[in-house]
Amino acid sequence: MRFLSLLSIGALIMTVASSADAKPAKPVASDDPFAWMEEIEGARALDWVKAHNAETLQILKGDPFYETAYNAATEILTAKDRIPYVTVEGGYAYNFWQDDVHVRGLWRRTTVSDYESAEPDWETVIDVDQLAADEKENWVWKGAQCLPPEFSKCLVVLSRGGGDASVVREFDVKAKAFVKDGFYVPEAKSDVSWIDENTLFVGTDWGKDSLTTSGYPRIVKIWKRGQKLDEARTLFEGKASDVAASGFAHFDPDGKTERFINRAVGFFDSELSYVTPDDKIVPVPVPTYASLVGVHKRQLLFKMLKDWKSGAETYRQGSLIAFSLDDFIKAGALPKITTVLAPDDRSSIEGVSTNRDAVFVAMLSNVKGKLLQLSFDGATWSETDVGLPDNGSVGIVTASDFDPTVMASYTSFLVPDQLYSLQAGTKPRVIKQLPARFSADGYEVKQYEATSKDGTKIPYFIVRKAGAPLNGDTPTILYAYGGFEISTTPWYWSTAGRLWLQNGGAYVIANIRGGGEFGPRWHEAARLENHQRNFDDMAAVGRDVIARGFTSSRRLGELGGSQGGLLVAATMVQNPDLFNAVACQVPLGDMIAFTHMGAGASWVAEYGDPADPKMRAIIMKWSPYQNIKPGVKYPKVFFLTSTKDDRVHPGHARKMAAKMESFGEPFLYYENIEGGHAAASNLQQRAEQLALTYVYLRQQLMGPDVKAGP
Repeated sequence: MRFLSLLSIGALIMTVASSADAKPAKPVASDDPFAWMEEIEGARALDWVKAHNAETLQILKGDPFYETAYNAATEILTAKDRIPYVTVEGGYAYNFWQDDVHVRGLWRRTTVSDYESAEPDWETVIDVDQLAADEKENWVWKGAQCLPPEFSKCLVVLSRGGGDASVVREFDVKAKAFVKDGFYVPEAKSDVSWIDENTLFVGTDWGKDSLTTSGYPRIVKIWKRGQKLDEARTLFEGKASDVAASGFAHFDPDGKTERFINRAVGFFDSELSYVTPDDKIVPVPVPTYASLVGVHKRQLLFKMLKDWKSGAETYRQGSLIAFSLDDFIKAGALPKITTVLAPDDRSSIEGVSTNRDAVFVAMLSNVKGKLLQLSFDGATWSETDVGLPDNGSVGIVTASDFDPTVMASYTSFLVPDQLYSLQAGTKPRVIKQLPARFSADGYEVKQYEATSKDGTKIPYFIVRKAGAPLNGDTPTILYAYGGFEISTTPWYWSTAGRLWLQNGGAYVIANIRGGGEFGPRWHEAARLENHQRNFDDMAAVGRDVIARGFTSSRRLGELGGSQGGLLVAATMVQNPDLFNAVACQVPLGDMIAFTHMGAGASWVAEYGDPADPKMRAIIMKWSPYQNIKPGVKYPKVFFLTSTKDDRVHPGHARKMAAKMESFGEPFLYYENIEGGHAAASNLQQRAEQLALTYVYLRQQLMGPDVKAGP
């Protein structure tokens, strides 16, 4: 089932909040000497990009290590023994698979029972490589949404080049063909979902004034089979200042279908409404910071992003609450509310999924995962620990309201991914395991805390050779994200193990404020006027690993993408002598202009609105683009972005690099001409991106002639 469906748009930066009345900043002032870089396909800008691409590729691909890194990355990314993660629908396990032969990928399926075998008998449903060749299109797979309970009619989403703007086409799985004269939505940042076999909710670009200032649909229509798209009937209109509006349906196993409208005034602030059988829209009277995460046995489940005082009760920030949908429909008011789960200050709810028999919750406790089963008997809720291994991360891979099977994953820094199958009340069993991509013998993982500028303790993990001397000479990568309540948890970092650890390096994963490691409060602590804490925390972890003797500034580099790209850029600008390498990928950078670049208007409530004089003054103090100064010796930064990124505008990276160039600062710059926000549209491009990054980090941090910082 789909909830807050725009969240599925992105991997990194789309889980975003915005105030209901936020206004975007005016276009950048004409005195910005690099404003011309914002013209994505502008000839002058692309000439600059191509020149720097050529220079960077010559430096990095000319390194003898590049071929080793590219081959290793390709081997890992295209390995036939990867776990083929699936979604279970209608008795089949569906998987999207890419390898060295199927570069664009195969959408395929097998039976659930056969999936558990060592060599499943896969049936190809769509060969995207063949489709792209037949249609002479640069198709990139963006997913499929299939209609319960048969799951044979699907809405397939395809992007040209990997951007968020996509085409939606109806597909018949049984016939293995697109439906002739079926539902088709032209290229746009659309939100489309099933109501029944002949009816869809559609939000798309309907023409003038139909999008929000963030560039997403604000008008939801009901589209009947046989109608032209422009004949669809308007059901709901949000405001231009919203992030988006969408419609979705919940399908009960007993055959009931309930419809809802979600008005996303922000990705963390949404107004949920119930749509009656006669199309009346009835607001569900919960606060905008109550996020709908599931429906189970006619119980609506919400995660509370802030404390909510209702009557004599207070529902705590970070908790999971529930109430009866039927009682709400009958009364038209809030019925009895139950707190189902209330994490403590060192825990958080990471994911909630429902299946036929129970609710499954992926939790974090001190940044280590566990999986809980929540059962509802019609009157009360009960809780059981499923019993996955400790000291790693857990995730719910697939669960369906129409199937008893749940699949969950476990991984840690030194333990390859394991896939478990279970049903409510049963012991989980391993059905797939990723083979080791590097030898973990002799390596250790330890968790420490750094003290940030305001005294807050910031946890981090370090992965290193056990017993390595604490002489400050270990090349070390510091990675963090730190935004939008997205947690950075332990994972099996195959390429880092193979290309970094086994070459004498170490890496650090920092759980800085802005993420969700300790629930919404951890995120709130680094939002808006407090965003500077994001960079203070990152710098504090960097200084702590140096103080403990793990590394030194000459051997320490930082790596981050998207919000993490902003993080590493700003931390570097504020602390130019702390790092000797900065891998800055698909970053934000000009935070005075961000609201009119790409999807930036969506992110006002995370960073603040530069059109507000008070927030503008605060942002000016930390925005990396505005704070690069002449005469300061910065580390040699590697900027990596994509021309086709229609989420975080490539102008951010371009302008940062061009400004450094104007001050005579060394840097490397590479812009993939396609690839979307991932900066890679297929596995070959992803392998190249990884190889370039590791070569750069090796040159900066591992070389015997590495230059010390000032």
